Amino acid sequence: MKLPKPISNLIDYFERLPGIGPKTAQRLTFSLLNFPQEELERFSDSLTQLKKGTKLCRVCKNVTENDICSVCDDPLRDNKVIAVVASPLDAFALEKTNFKGVYHVLHGIIDPLNNIGPEEIFIKDLIERIKSLVEENSFENIHEISAIEIILATNTSMEGESTAMYISKLIRESGFDDKNLKITRIARGLPVGGDIEYADDITLSRALEGRLSI
Repeated sequence: MKLPKPISNLIDYFERLPGIGPKTAQRLTFSLLNFPQEELERFSDSLTQLKKGTKLCRVCKNVTENDICSVCDDPLRDNKVIAVVASPLDAFALEKTNFKGVYHVLHGIIDPLNNIGPEEIFIKDLIERIKSLVEENSFENIHEISAIEIILATNTSMEGESTAMYISKLIRESGFDDKNLKITRIARGLPVGGDIEYADDITLSRALEGRLSI
């Protein structure tokens, strides 16, 4: 049976979304057929405004409605502690942990197999941001330089690790040392509720390396 063109077109677009297979795309499309026309029009308007009504924060590159996002504009945040993440979703996840620092969103990770190099993500902007922060920090604290911390919070995949290593190397090559800048990596190990017997060797090794006193 041949599907009407509007239905098949929408199914095709749903299938482009991550995690959406053909059957799920079909179910979503046919579910929308049961929506009132007014709701479909509001849904369509939301999709249209998704790009038109958002922009990247001038400071951290997170998604926002204004030139500067609510996190960067919050005076209660510690702007000397920057968590470097791959995507806005990672920043939103860290927000749930009551993190009081700020973010820098790369919008990707270095992935040569998919033709994504350092130039395709916001690494250069991070370095420029760090330079400005170090200069500002040195000027404000001539006699006592307070620590600036860069938390590399990319995923622990091969690409995420490579990206973290590249950024760390680039920061050090830019002339920043341990006196004015500290670079840290998010801890890795067993998840809460995880069983040791099912963990892989690398995860167990990192769990042992990152052990804490109790």
